[in-house]
Amino acid sequence: MFPTDQATWEGFRGMDDVVIVGGGHNGLVAAAYLARAGKSVRVLEKLPHVGGAAVSASPWEGVDARLSRFSYLVSLLPDRIVSDLGLKLALKSRSASSYTPNGKSGLLVERSPGAATVASFEAVCGSLEDWERWQRWYADLELMAEALAPTLLEPLVSREHLRVHVDKVVRGRLWEQVFERPIGATLQELFDNNLVRGVVATDALIGTHSSLHSLRANKCFLYHVIGNGTGEWKVPVGGMGGVTAELERVAREAGAQIITGAEVTSVESDGRTASVTYGDTTVEARFVLSNVAPSVLGRLRGLEVHDAPGCQLKINMLLRRLPELKSGVDARLAFAGTFHLDESYDQLETAYLESIAGQVPSVLPGEMYCHSLTDPSILGPSLQGHETLTLFGLHLPASLFEGRNAELRDELVKRYLDQLNAHLVEPIQDCLALDAQGNPCIEARTPLDLEEELGLPGGNIFHGELDWPFAESDEQVGKWGVETDVDNVFVCGAGSRRGGGVSGIGGHNAARAVLERI
Repeated sequence: MFPTDQATWEGFRGMDDVVIVGGGHNGLVAAAYLARAGKSVRVLEKLPHVGGAAVSASPWEGVDARLSRFSYLVSLLPDRIVSDLGLKLALKSRSASSYTPNGKSGLLVERSPGAATVASFEAVCGSLEDWERWQRWYADLELMAEALAPTLLEPLVSREHLRVHVDKVVRGRLWEQVFERPIGATLQELFDNNLVRGVVATDALIGTHSSLHSLRANKCFLYHVIGNGTGEWKVPVGGMGGVTAELERVAREAGAQIITGAEVTSVESDGRTASVTYGDTTVEARFVLSNVAPSVLGRLRGLEVHDAPGCQLKINMLLRRLPELKSGVDARLAFAGTFHLDESYDQLETAYLESIAGQVPSVLPGEMYCHSLTDPSILGPSLQGHETLTLFGLHLPASLFEGRNAELRDELVKRYLDQLNAHLVEPIQDCLALDAQGNPCIEARTPLDLEEELGLPGGNIFHGELDWPFAESDEQVGKWGVETDVDNVFVCGAGSRRGGGVSGIGGHNAARAVLERI
């Protein structure tokens, strides 16, 4: 901790209060909070721009579009952070929650479920029993979300304390079902229909390479259903770049110094002061916040570390028009929410088992949505009538791409389009727009691409394995889940406890940890 004698404090003059390594959204949140508290803050970002994976850009030459190329939806960003920092953000609800094609029919879940949803469940399941269970399950999850979401911005409590907190608002077995029993077993008990189970299960697997019979999937599920007290995933107006732009604005206006093109090469600390080197410059600081993956921070400190690779494929498309569906469901409804492609419970589990055996899944699970249906502002005037389509592929670990990244990327794009075409009246290829060179507007990014372009080790979008939102030991109770083995070095990014997703929670909690000590 810091000394109290005046002579020693004099030695801190002339150094930054805080240096933040990495200018992703969490780093900008931390910078804004700390600068607004009157601290001198320097943010170092190796890329030419801030935002990390939360950016908007056009991947295609001569195409006036601002796609959320990497991260693409917002749920976990708390209203409290938006209010605290005065962020001018617009997050819009999608007109549908999800649609899952199923032969000549499909499972439609409206955002406010009505007659169409009920009829859809009855057609797919043969009865309304799973629909009734679905309503009870999600009603309980919403109560849990309301209880848990505020705790993400507070010091850690014990597991037992959090369990009692949840049990006060949701009686029954919900704690056991979400925290103690594998989510796969819970879904098999709750729902009879394999398709219904799969629609629920995908929230346990986004960015997480896991069997549904592992508690690793439960952690992923938890964060996907408690965001901001509702669990609703919303569309950021202007794309993810709009979120980053607002965070950069408030951080700069508060006085934070943001330096891009500044790749940090080392971090050293004795627990009292720290030095950070980037380029030919070394700066000293009282605190260092790391917005890079924990394994990257370890290498910067000269430690031996291991990465936790990612497991997803992202495909972005620009369409001249949305394709018609064989089921007859309006494409503007089906693609507005999450369009589940080959994501039944059994298909998800089979894909995982094949992937851990080193095989590309025989059937590729994935999900899509159309940003521009909810937010047409991302498309310029010349693209009137066009639509975007984003696909997120599951159970594709980085190891599958090693030594054949480009080849496998192209193969997977073709296979995903073929699987989608099975549900369309016309091939999706016929709907693709063309860039200035006459090439189809479609791009794909693998875990290895994310590592090369964004510096995410193994392309892991969560920076590592997700953690439970409570203290794992008595020593962690009262801490913020951002601490390292050094008193003045903290993790402020997705790799912090309660990190992951576009939330700003890691940045907020690291800033609070610093302000308690400074």
